[in-house]
Amino acid sequence: MASKSSKMDGSRSAVVVGGGIGGLTAAVALRRVGWRVTVLERAARFGEIGAGITLLSNGLRCLDEIGLGDAVRGRGQPLLTLGMRTAAGRWLSRIDAHGADLEAMIGTTSVVVHRAELHKVLRDALPASTLLAGVATTGIRTGADGGPAEVRFRHRDHDAVLQADLIVGADGVHSWVRAQCWPDARAPVYSGSTTWRAVTTPSSAAVTEMSLSWGRGTEFGVMPLVDGRTYWYAAANADEAQRNPGELDELRRRFGTWHEPIPTVLAHTPPEAVLRHDIYWLPKLDRYYRDSVVLLGDAAHAMTPNLGQGGGQALEDAIVLAAAVSSTRDVGTALARYDHQRRARTQAMSRAATRQLRFGQQLHAAGAVAIRNVAVALTPDRVALLAIARYGKWRPPALDNADDQGQPEPGAVLAERLHGAR
Repeated sequence: MASKSSKMDGSRSAVVVGGGIGGLTAAVALRRVGWRVTVLERAARFGEIGAGITLLSNGLRCLDEIGLGDAVRGRGQPLLTLGMRTAAGRWLSRIDAHGADLEAMIGTTSVVVHRAELHKVLRDALPASTLLAGVATTGIRTGADGGPAEVRFRHRDHDAVLQADLIVGADGVHSWVRAQCWPDARAPVYSGSTTWRAVTTPSSAAVTEMSLSWGRGTEFGVMPLVDGRTYWYAAANADEAQRNPGELDELRRRFGTWHEPIPTVLAHTPPEAVLRHDIYWLPKLDRYYRDSVVLLGDAAHAMTPNLGQGGGQALEDAIVLAAAVSSTRDVGTALARYDHQRRARTQAMSRAATRQLRFGQQLHAAGAVAIRNVAVALTPDRVALLAIARYGKWRPPALDNADDQGQPEPGAVLAERLHGAR
């Protein structure tokens, strides 16, 4: 049975495809400026399976703009000591901001939070009627023909359609929305590096400071969480799609002789907690919107994680998008404004992240690694970290709070019809 939800008079509506951090932030921000929103998620339920995420000041300011900054800070661990080390443990660069203002020193604060905690804060800011999980998208119309934009999908064995003034593609590096509406766009490119991530069990051996250690074609980062656990990640040069029967065993083989706390961190990691993903980046798009469809986050500008800004840029996108659509009734004008404000910054950042990857983790030749380490060690600590920290200085536009949801979300109407059809 096909079910259809049409636009209602009086306010504008958006469908967000993708229920990750970027998609949920966009939904919260759009509702804050008076839009009705439905979020479609492919997974059977809303949640976040990732490990940790580092938020610099730019990301935290975005969360402040939608009233969630303090909630996230309360679940996160401020980083006051951070730096870069060799595989043997020698510090190449280090800042200890205990008793000092880290933001004054390097231009940003830094907070580590479990992705599941951040996701829950965002999810709890939305009505349950806003969220539809277990959705298989089947078609999209951009509104180019003068009709409404719409997403067609299958949910609980029923075909359904949602019409909207705006469709937001927030469905990741391998975006379905991008594939449908940007058919000529180049595919994501494998970076040549793979990454492992996990969170340890609570332990008295939990780390108390953030550090990134470089080897030859490898790196290992550790960051403290608030509850006696440690978030860590590792990266290495590898063939695409290469996997091992026991990834934790492979990590111990690669990193078990590195400096503490790395062996101890691995010892407190359950094998089933280890996630492994290859790292991709997205070649630049000519623009981030088509008619009434817009991309944000990794769907628009997936980048390597070497600047720690993947999540931060998705948060920025969401706030700028909400500000743009609240400034004019014309969606096309708003999306052109969003594209102008976001594309140059994010694409420049993607290029910078790739350079950082090649200068850092991907260097393999012993001579090149030695020269790199000497160069970093001779650079003043503040300058060495500024390449990453400077992106935290960005400030979001202000959102006018028009959170007056006098009418039900389109998803709520649809859910009732689907339920009645069962």
